[in-house]
Amino acid sequence: MGSGEKTNHLSFHFHFHHHGKKDLKDIPKGCLAVMVGQGEEQQRFIIPVVYINHPLFVQLLKQAEEEYGFNQKGPINIPCHVEVFRHVQDTIDKETSHHHHHHHNNNNNNHFLCFKV
Repeated sequence: MGSGEKTNHLSFHFHFHHHGKKDLKDIPKGCLAVMVGQGEEQQRFIIPVVYINHPLFVQLLKQAEEEYGFNQKGPINIPCHVEVFRHVQDTIDKETSHHHHHHHNNNNNNHFLCFKV
């Protein structure tokens, strides 16, 4: 990055407190649980960990930091509306799918589907 680009790095420490073996079985390898929304709107989503590096998701993490700080226990809480999160999910999934098709990458381990639990 010798061109003078400034890179912002976020330092998140994830604290996972599971209340039983079922919690671990709910989350596939390579994924993590996030809570999206606030109050009665709040929903749990399982997302691939690769989302964490995407600029749109980084913005959501910054919102979470501003709202809750870095010392969250359990799943990450994302304070945006569920519809906004779904739009971010769709955008990331489309970009990931396009990227993999563009490069003719047939490695199924790199393609993740996201789903609401």
